[in-house]
Amino acid sequence: MSAAASTRLTDAELKAQEKAARKAEKERQKRIAADEAAERRRSARAGFANVSNPRRSTLMTVLCAIFAVYCLFPFVYLVINATKTQADFTSTFGLGFGKSFALWDNIVTVFTYQGGIFGRWLVNTLLYVVVGAGGATLLAIMGGYALAKFRFPGRKAVFAVIIGSISVPGIALAVPQFLLFAKLGLTNTPWAMIIPSLISPFGLYLMWIFSEQAVPTELLEAARVDGASEFRTFWTISLPLLAPGIVTTALFTIVATWNNYFLPLIMLKDADWYPLTIGLNQWKDQASTAGGQAIQNLVITGSLITIIPLVIAFLCLQKYWQSGLAAGAVKE
Repeated sequence: MSAAASTRLTDAELKAQEKAARKAEKERQKRIAADEAAERRRSARAGFANVSNPRRSTLMTVLCAIFAVYCLFPFVYLVINATKTQADFTSTFGLGFGKSFALWDNIVTVFTYQGGIFGRWLVNTLLYVVVGAGGATLLAIMGGYALAKFRFPGRKAVFAVIIGSISVPGIALAVPQFLLFAKLGLTNTPWAMIIPSLISPFGLYLMWIFSEQAVPTELLEAARVDGASEFRTFWTISLPLLAPGIVTTALFTIVATWNNYFLPLIMLKDADWYPLTIGLNQWKDQASTAGGQAIQNLVITGSLITIIPLVIAFLCLQKYWQSGLAAGAVKE
């Protein structure tokens, strides 16, 4: 009997201990919550937020929402108006849908209008991007890597030239480039678009800085000691490490070439060599010519088709692009 009573007493003590432990844990959680609240108040008074204990900001949320609406408004306008006929485009509200949904009809008409010239403009743009922007990216990779990892006379002078080139706007060089290409007989040819696109001072500078941070010199020295050639070292060791910077540079050069307007405007006269920017502008101005037909619905639909490849490229390469932009932000 005494043993059973002792056992019952022990069970009661265990339950009491468990209850006390749960109560102590609740008290500890309350203290942690109070400490976190005090930390947030202290951070707010000090003017900064604790990274490990972030707080919501209504003002920043509203500002970000306004900025998002501002950025998405043109895209929404394109999507809505690409579904309209020409009659609905001129007779309905800009952010309202028309009486009929004509998106597919507009897309078909865009690719068949004037003998399918839009498809030719799209192919031309892809040609200028692949050859011009691709070549600019390749040259920026090799030039930036060489400037970052090799020491040679005149290196500082090259740096000064690159910085000076970045500070000069491209539009200021368009007329001299036209005069030069006219002397060489290259105007109104694809080379008038491709050759200027091969030079990207900002891409070269970006790859220079990225190569300094991303490729350890010790790793290159170890590869050379093992007997690897400079080409093999660059191709098998350095190039994979430079992937984020390469994607970032490629995106910048692709967007610059894809959206280039002023250079093809003065270099090209033959509509068969127009990029999309000049071709769509020609369609836009068509209504102002004698006997011209207004086709704003086709211009809007063509503009929507034009930006889709860029949107896809940014969405697919976003993680590489963000990591490339952050290169060099933290010093180890």
